[in-house]
Amino acid sequence: MMNNEEVIEELKKIVKQKGLKYTEQREIVLNILIHAKDHLTAEEVYNEIKSKYCDSNIGIATVYRALSFLEEVDLITSINFGTDGKKYESNAKSHHDHLICTKCGKIIEFLDDEIEKRQERIAKKNKFKITSHSMQLYGLCENCQ
Repeated sequence: MMNNEEVIEELKKIVKQKGLKYTEQREIVLNILIHAKDHLTAEEVYNEIKSKYCDSNIGIATVYRALSFLEEVDLITSINFGTDGKKYESNAKSHHDHLICTKCGKIIEFLDDEIEKRQERIAKKNKFKITSHSMQLYGLCENCQ
């Protein structure tokens, strides 16, 4: 798990390696997600930028491009809601899995040591080396049941 400055430095390194120009817009989008308490849609990221970076001239199209780039280089991840779009979070957080309500879109993060250990045992039994994983369980939250 990286701290906030390390994540921004990683962004700078990736941009340089790809021969791209470093943009403040990407850093702002990444900062919003690093500090977000919840998973955010592109529109929510845009609204946060408008409220926290009043002087910035970042449009919604730039937010979408930045999110796409940041996901491509594995600094953020998304949960796809089909026609309802995606919600994003920073990869700087420690590992966790998700319970996702299919009615209201609520996302509950959890970590279960037994599930993690079982995945390792299954991988070992099958002579498989896990390099990463993502678990998303879909259903109805307490309020939507």
